[in-house]
Order: sequence, then C-alpha cells, then structure tokens
Amino acid sequence: MSTKRHRTAASSAQLARSVPVFAALGDQTRLELVSRLCTDGPMSITRLARGASVTRQAVTKHLHVLASAGLVRGTRMGRESIWELEPHQLEQARRTLDTISAQWDSALDRLKRFVEE
Repeated sequence: MSTKRHRTAASSAQLARSVPVFAALGDQTRLELVSRLCTDGPMSITRLARGASVTRQAVTKHLHVLASAGLVRGTRMGRESIWELEPHQLEQARRTLDTISAQWDSALDRLKRFVEE
C-alpha cells in the first residue's frame, strides 16, 4: 500500500470515529450544554436545566446523547448526577477539524499555483 493511500485510509478512520461526536454537537441545545460545561465545569442536571430553554427531562435526554458520543459523563452523587466533559473526544474532534483545515489549505494552494501558471 502506498503512503498516500495509507494516509487516506487513516483519515477515513479518523473521520469515521468523529461522526458520532459531530452528530451529537450538531444540535443547538447539546452544543449549549457542552459550552456551559466548558465554561462552568461539572454541574448537576438541575443547574444545567436552569439556564436551558428546554425542560429538565430534555436536558437529561440531550446529556445521554452526548454521553453516547463520549463527550460527557455523569457521576451519581447522592440523589443527583453531576455531569462533566470528557476532554479526549473534544480533542479528537479538534484534531479532525485541524486535519480537514490543513487539507483545505493544501487544496487552495494547489488551485492558486494552477491559476498562476
């Protein structure tokens, strides 16, 4: 297998791992929850629901979607669950976007060279 084909296969695998993360972040409510957890740190569902435009039950449902994508985790503390970010998946998403950005920059450079010839 050539190096170029190997890089393409690795990129495809990286993209495949990122699909659930980007799907989960594609909802405004879930993105707002992630943003609040980034800014304010671990919080209970009750606290997260206070600032949300949806019900507590909807916040719970959205948190479970984020948890399925590996973006957050809940820890039971007494009668409540405390939710916090899982930074590994966010870092993986950032790396994927960095890779796509570099590929885009490379494509633009090739186009520029072609047009200038």
